[in-house]
Amino acid sequence: MEHIRLPKVEKVQLVDRGSSYTERVGTLYLTAFHTVFVDNEDEDHSELWVLHSLVCNIKKQSASALGYPLLIQCKNFQHFQLIIPQESDCNDVFISILRLSRAEQYEELYCFSFKPNFNKAERATNWDIIDLKEEYNRMGVPNKRWHLTSINREYRVCDTYPADLFVPKSATIPVIIGSSKFRSRGRFPTLSYYCKETQAAICRSSQPLSGFSARCLEDEQMLEAIMKSNPSSRFMYVVDTRPKLNAIANRATGKGYENEDNYTNIKFQFLGIENIHVMRSSQQKLIEVSDLSSSSMGEFLSGLENSDWLKHIRSILAAGIFVARAVVEEGISVLIHCSDGWDRTSQVCSIASVLLDPYYRTLKGFMVLIEKDWVSFGHKFSHRYSHLNGDPKEVSPVIDQFLECVWQLMEQFPCAFEYNERFLISIQSHINSCHYGNFICNSEMERKRLCIREKSHSIWPHLWRNKLDYVNPLFRKDHSQTQGVLHPITTPYCFKFWRGLYNQFDRGLHPRQSALECLVAAKEEAQHLEKDLAICEQKLATLAKKPLKGPCVKKHVPVYISLANIPQDYNGGYSGSDPKVLSLYGVTPKSSEWESGEAHFKCHSSSNGNAFSNKDGITNADSDKNAFNAA
Repeated sequence: MEHIRLPKVEKVQLVDRGSSYTERVGTLYLTAFHTVFVDNEDEDHSELWVLHSLVCNIKKQSASALGYPLLIQCKNFQHFQLIIPQESDCNDVFISILRLSRAEQYEELYCFSFKPNFNKAERATNWDIIDLKEEYNRMGVPNKRWHLTSINREYRVCDTYPADLFVPKSATIPVIIGSSKFRSRGRFPTLSYYCKETQAAICRSSQPLSGFSARCLEDEQMLEAIMKSNPSSRFMYVVDTRPKLNAIANRATGKGYENEDNYTNIKFQFLGIENIHVMRSSQQKLIEVSDLSSSSMGEFLSGLENSDWLKHIRSILAAGIFVARAVVEEGISVLIHCSDGWDRTSQVCSIASVLLDPYYRTLKGFMVLIEKDWVSFGHKFSHRYSHLNGDPKEVSPVIDQFLECVWQLMEQFPCAFEYNERFLISIQSHINSCHYGNFICNSEMERKRLCIREKSHSIWPHLWRNKLDYVNPLFRKDHSQTQGVLHPITTPYCFKFWRGLYNQFDRGLHPRQSALECLVAAKEEAQHLEKDLAICEQKLATLAKKPLKGPCVKKHVPVYISLANIPQDYNGGYSGSDPKVLSLYGVTPKSSEWESGEAHFKCHSSSNGNAFSNKDGITNADSDKNAFNAA
């Protein structure tokens, strides 16, 4: 509170980009953690609350006849302008928000002051909703070739790794320690994902300290142990996610990459993902073109192309596809690293896992994946997302890119994911908001020393309690997409601008043209109509003095509601609708097809963008209302 120069300002104008630049007049309040605007002209006195930790930039703009404007830009891509009548008040608000949005120490963050109605026991239980040991057991480890090592229990071997790590049983303690000394930041090769079906493993590390000629026998033995832990393969891939020129440049600083002449039975591969500085610049260009000030389609498309953002998204997704194919199709283990093994390495490991394992395409599984490959393995959340006032060159949208890659997959496979884009957007917002403790600090060791579990709350129970908001209505557990490995297409036309994230606050834009939003809205409207229908029939029965016999809703469901449903599986059939009824909607299936139950629905997005078309190009739906509700 001592940083607030002016807690309240009257007659402030809010120009909100999210409401088509509608101007509203109200009162501005500054609290310890929020900037609050209360609309005095609205009968309900609507309020806008913005966490200070979400503010990434605040700018003074040229004075106008209306007053002195401040432009506030947020990390969740919300932009708005405050026009303050007096210059002195504007300066006080500017200095206050500038300081409040740049915490100097962790204890100033909102998560340490957020006090939901939980006692200590409930808080501990909420933190335990994610159990990574249980997750590794689900994968099939420990087993006769992989075991849990206690070598890093006190973080002495690697202070940015988790305490519990899985390594090959044949890798001795001297081999592990020797390998860690030869790897940047001590981040030696360790297990990230194990495929029970092929016995292939995805391992992760940092770059070796090889320079131009250095080698390490223990590190070579470590990779040999990983390769031999997969009995069905005679070699393993070593994947450097960086462009080759970057890796060569690192050799001049004593780092670099593995020399195939020194390592037995490895195949080396560069994947060409750019560094954090290139990605930061690329996203900034993307944000600029996503602004509503873009005056033409040509300007927008040119800006999108020049940002190179979708090009980077494609390169990350292509890297994950390479790793997934190596594991599931070739049955070959893979070691992934970048420079220090906490940015591009996390991206590629987690994308490959989403492609390989249907569990990570469920709500609970995605939470587990982020805790495993990002939180526990030391992704630098506080540095990358500017939780504290630090070096701006450390900031980069690394996990934003991962979330967008998942969203691009959801666009190609709309039936394969239990969660919708709201879930991804909510996670992105909470990573930046510091509302919960999961994403605070840069490593597990730092979080333990700061007593994060004892002093803050976990985000996952909050999302789980509200999971109905995040469920994808197209998801089906028995769908071929849901059960199998995903094989996405990476041709340029398959990649889209993620308006749902970058323009999520532009509520004035119409039409929004989101198939998911339309489906959810239709489902909610159908439920309201069913309730209204039941009430009306009860009134009719009362007037007629006749008791109701069973639920009336099912008897009187209109045809257009009974036809609304999710698309059928590739080999599914029409369920329950009369062919005569379907013919009213332009669908005339052949009798042989009807009798055999053969359907022409395809849930993988087609090249023309219509995920709901049959072979004749006619949009269809199922007949069973209950199946629609179950979706």
